[in-house]
This record gives sequence, structure tokens and C-alpha cells, in this order.
Amino acid sequence: MYIVFEGIDGAGKSTQINLLKEFLEANGLEVECVVEPTDSEVGKLIRRILQRPDSTTDHVQKTLGLLFAADRMLIMDKLSDDKKVILSDRSFISSLAYQEHADWIKVLNKYAKKPDLVLLLDLDVKKSVSRSSGEDEFENEEFLTNVRANYLEIIKDFNHEIIDANKGINKVSSDIKKAVAPHVGLCKDCIL
Repeated sequence: MYIVFEGIDGAGKSTQINLLKEFLEANGLEVECVVEPTDSEVGKLIRRILQRPDSTTDHVQKTLGLLFAADRMLIMDKLSDDKKVILSDRSFISSLAYQEHADWIKVLNKYAKKPDLVLLLDLDVKKSVSRSSGEDEFENEEFLTNVRANYLEIIKDFNHEIIDANKGINKVSSDIKKAVAPHVGLCKDCIL
């Protein structure tokens, strides 16, 4: 099972991945977590570029599209492990939501593994900006409003659940567990 967490910045993806990992492992499942960008040299380069003032320009966006696709290919082996539940903090869906040139992004990610389930942590844009570090050029209301709208449209093409990330951590965690349980053979009604 390959489960992808998506959402705008500050939606709580990392926190919720850790909580779901603990829950799944407590129920006897083997879990591995991945994050995009990775800690590879390519991933480190992506992080540096995202902090540049010109990171939203067209040429830099195209470069980031290439780099994200390359970084993603470095974790393909992990995503193909049928014995584990793979929890991913982002996927190629993020590239589609955050970057323009969707047709080109689709071509670049032709060989990227498609998720079995997408969990969109849907967060109010104002909350996103208030939770964000402010280090990236992308952390502003206008840009994130567009990204959120892109996400809501894109995920229609995937098996997905929309989780209201405006609620407290425990409520969001409970909603995620209820959404994931039937996909991994656990009882949805047994979750408090």
C-alpha cells in the first residue's frame, strides 16, 4: 500500500504521517516513510533553490520540475515494496499542484509510482501562511490559494480522501485513521 499525504504548506503532513505510522505499526503492519524532496544531493539542491527569491520564475520552475522528477526516481525501489505500507510526504501530485506546465510535469513523471490512496490535508490558506516558516517564496496567500484549488481538482483523478486539517491534531489523526483503516485491512469502526 502506497499512501501519499498531500496539502499546502503547514497542513500537518509530517505530524500526521508519524501518528499514522505509530498506529499502523501498533496494529502489526510494517511501515516505511519517505519524504519529497529526499535527503539526496538532488533533494538538498531542491531545498536550496526553493529559498531563492527567483524560485517562482518560469525557468526556475521548469528546473525544479526536472529536479523533483529526478529526486522522485531515486526512491522508486522503496515505493515498490509490497510487504510494507509506504507513507509518503508528497509525491508527483505536489509538482502538479505547485507548478505550472501540468502537461510537461505529467511527462516528466510518466514512470513515477501512482499512489494507492491520496490523503489531502485541506487547510485554510491563512492558517497555512501563519504556520509556515516564511523561508520559501511559495509561502504567501495568493500562491497557496491557487495551489489549494489545484489540489482539489487534481485529486479527483486518484483514489483519495479529503481530510479537514483545520481541526485539532487528534481529530485530524482520527479522521486519517478512519480513512486508511479499510485500505490496510483494519476495522474502521474500531478507531476512537
